[in-house]
Amino acid sequence: MTLSLDLSGRVALVTGGTRGIGLGITRALLDAGATVVTCSRSDVTPVAGTTHHVCDVRDPDAVQALVAGVVAAHGSLDVLVNNAGGAPAADAATASPRFHDKIVGLNLLAPLLCAQAANAVMQEQETGGVIVNISSISASRPAPTIAAYGAAKAGLDSLTTSLAMEWAPRVRVNSIDVGLCRTEQTDDHYGDDASVAAIERTIPIGRMARPEEVGNVAAFLASGLASYVSGAIVACHGGGETPAFLLVQKSPEESGLE
Repeated sequence: MTLSLDLSGRVALVTGGTRGIGLGITRALLDAGATVVTCSRSDVTPVAGTTHHVCDVRDPDAVQALVAGVVAAHGSLDVLVNNAGGAPAADAATASPRFHDKIVGLNLLAPLLCAQAANAVMQEQETGGVIVNISSISASRPAPTIAAYGAAKAGLDSLTTSLAMEWAPRVRVNSIDVGLCRTEQTDDHYGDDASVAAIERTIPIGRMARPEEVGNVAAFLASGLASYVSGAIVACHGGGETPAFLLVQKSPEESGLE
């Protein structure tokens, strides 16, 4: 039996799919043969080979219109990747209620809105559909300065398992817990090359992920190769993070922290 990652004939919607991890996902789905639609709050130049829509994924009416537009243009919606998200650093003790509300809205409630709209279409399709939620390792470990974000991603992982059970067997739902990833914003988040290199030495694989590597995981989950995978929380973090107690047991030279 020949196994291949083939998404030919499938229509995929990637929220936030024009930069960073989202761009890596978009390109991986394109490489697998999918028809890809992206969306963001800004009107940007579409990624080559895709179409782009302006949509605030926190707005229920806008999301419904987006999904209806995708189906009208392409005849189906087979894959939804809930990638849009993120959070600036903030002190949890002093951040405003409005700030926390926006972070939870973007990282938890918006994926639910998009999933609801997509599921309504997928349940009526003979081939069903697949939903992939882009989560974070912050869902399962402390997330100081991004506490609301970590809590929202933990909620997204819980939502994933619940929806996978509710919407089976026609719709599969999985999430990817992404670790540190090199994007165009890496330097803004982690500092200069020396700082990034020091951080990468704490990752077992020895480096941050590349966006296309996360995209490859998303493409696999969207494909028939993962036909029996649903309700899974897939770790994509290069082996995790070295525990602090191991670092302090080593000399500065050995730990890479000198």
